[in-house]
Amino acid sequence: MMRKRPTNPVKVSPLVLIVSFFWLLVIAGRTAQLALLSTIDGINIQKFATSRTTRKQVLVANRGNIFDINGNILAQNVSSYTVIAYLDENRSKNQVRPQHVVDKEHTAKQLAPILKMSEESIYNLLNRKNVTQVELGPGGRGITELTKEAIIALELPGIDFSKSYKRYYPNGRFLSYTLGYAKSNNQDEIYGELGLEAHYNDKLKGTNGYLEFQADSNGYQIPNTNEKRIEPVDGHDLYLTIDNNIQLFVEKALSENYDATYPEWLLMVVADAKTGQILASTSYPSFDPNIRDITSYLDPVVSYAYEPGSTMKIFTYMATMENNSYRGNDTFPSGSIRIGEYTVRDWNTYGWGNINYDLGFCLSSNVGVSHLVDKNINRFILRDYLLKMGFGKVTGIELPREVPGKINFKYKIEVANAAFGQGITITPIQMIQALTAIANEGMMLKPYLVDKIVNPDTNEIIHQGLRTELHQVANQATIKKIKELMYNVIHNDSSATTGSTYKVEGLDLIGKTGTAQIADGKGGYMSNTFISSFAGLYPKDDPKLIIYTVARGGTRNTIISSVKRVVMDTAKYLNIKQTNNDEEKIINYVMPSFLNKEVSDVKNTLRKENIYAITFGDGDKIIRQYPNAGSIMSHQDLVFLITNESLIKIPNMYGWSSREVLTFTKLFSIKCELDGYGYVVSQNIPPGSLLDEATNLIIELQPKYDFKDT
Repeated sequence: MMRKRPTNPVKVSPLVLIVSFFWLLVIAGRTAQLALLSTIDGINIQKFATSRTTRKQVLVANRGNIFDINGNILAQNVSSYTVIAYLDENRSKNQVRPQHVVDKEHTAKQLAPILKMSEESIYNLLNRKNVTQVELGPGGRGITELTKEAIIALELPGIDFSKSYKRYYPNGRFLSYTLGYAKSNNQDEIYGELGLEAHYNDKLKGTNGYLEFQADSNGYQIPNTNEKRIEPVDGHDLYLTIDNNIQLFVEKALSENYDATYPEWLLMVVADAKTGQILASTSYPSFDPNIRDITSYLDPVVSYAYEPGSTMKIFTYMATMENNSYRGNDTFPSGSIRIGEYTVRDWNTYGWGNINYDLGFCLSSNVGVSHLVDKNINRFILRDYLLKMGFGKVTGIELPREVPGKINFKYKIEVANAAFGQGITITPIQMIQALTAIANEGMMLKPYLVDKIVNPDTNEIIHQGLRTELHQVANQATIKKIKELMYNVIHNDSSATTGSTYKVEGLDLIGKTGTAQIADGKGGYMSNTFISSFAGLYPKDDPKLIIYTVARGGTRNTIISSVKRVVMDTAKYLNIKQTNNDEEKIINYVMPSFLNKEVSDVKNTLRKENIYAITFGDGDKIIRQYPNAGSIMSHQDLVFLITNESLIKIPNMYGWSSREVLTFTKLFSIKCELDGYGYVVSQNIPPGSLLDEATNLIIELQPKYDFKDT
């Protein structure tokens, strides 16, 4: 039976057809637009699509190292590790050895002494619920390679490490305020916050690179897609004027006296008298830049301004001499002097009767220097001369937060006070700068801390620190006379001289002592706390070193014993006393080129010059050498010779300096971590072991010099 066709077919409205046709045209047009045009509505379609999946990963540049003037490492980047404990038992499925923490009590007990945490705290971390892994902090964060190896040796299941980098200061509290510190931010970049680390942050940090790639929804790079890689540029290395050994002498002397006499603060600076180089600088209380246990963020050497006391008599006397009005044999009544409504007294209150001005300097008479300025110069002459000596303005040394101090006086009593170092304020670095004039026939030098800045990739020196002459502040006659007066402060036969206790047999130390009252903030002075100081140079006729030390509080012996010990140690170390021992004479030698020469011939040549060479490889020809040809060296330096044999063995480095260790590791591009400072006493890889790319040296260093106060 046939179906009948519907008698009423569905009718479509013409309007619906028109609207549908219109939207089909719109969609087709938009599709054609997307397919044919690169930019739509001002947006680059290809870039827009790419950016939806583009990831950019920062490649952090290595921060530059900081060395002392001899190449000993003072600050470096080292591998840092965080201890991780895996708690998920599923990690151990189908594994030969367990991959999670099995015995939590045993693990806590073994790790506690190494991480310096209690067993209970570690055990509690290992028992955390609903986590697959935990960090064992705080003791397990930022550990060193040595600590990591100690933990690995325990063979504890489920213990692992995550690696990062941190700034490491192998000498701890050594030179802390000068170096400052640098730390990591959230992007693993290391930046300086204090001291030289902050001042030279832009030079040290380098320039980060980046890796740009197409990523999938999980953030992983899509295979066979283009990537853009810009390599990071490592930071520059800083070589300081600091001498590690002299710094060590100062650190030991001050730390012992700080612990014994309890001053509020104590500092010492030693400088090269002929160049203005700072050879050592320290202050207490100190801090360890590795843990940043800081009580004050101000470096006392540049940021403490204080009333210096009688060390300023050096420059008051020089001002009078430069004014051609000084007559040392003229006399004055010591004891006290009336200035308006005020009375200035000598430190012993009763004086020494009528004495001359030369002896007045030797005895540190406040009355004498008050008479001197009242009769021979005025406040304008004194003020201008102190400003000429660099007081009242910053020196510009390479440290942040330097303050200018204050040289401001008007009334007669203020002039007298300024003449013996009260009512005005200075900084230690200003004193060092002013004392350079005495060592250089009246020419004042600018002090500086950075010997050079080096590009580690090219060895190009991008900055060289140099002796900088500022201006002539005194003539030769003035310098000769002030040296004589400073010599008598220490070596005069009178028992009343303020500096007789600083005398060191066999050394012509010259200097001036200072004791200043401390303002109480109420218009007066404290009665039981003083600032004690000593400014000295040695030897007298041709000063090579400047030493300045200051202590607030403590006892008089706080600075006396420190100065004597440092003077004796540095004199011995630098051989300041003349010697006829030929074995101690340093003979310079210009390094020739040994490339392609026979190993036996080269070693014979160096042996004749009394120079020790270490040969790497068993080849018969030299293919590399250090130092390079043209370098000036001495018989105290090591020479490294690399031969045409690829198998290189680890040498016995006992007795090497840290500079020599770093030279070796740089020659062969191997990793090295230094523990301590000074000279090698142990190495983790035995001598004779084959060297390869995976070699990671761990070197323990100890000081070579440990002089006693004899």
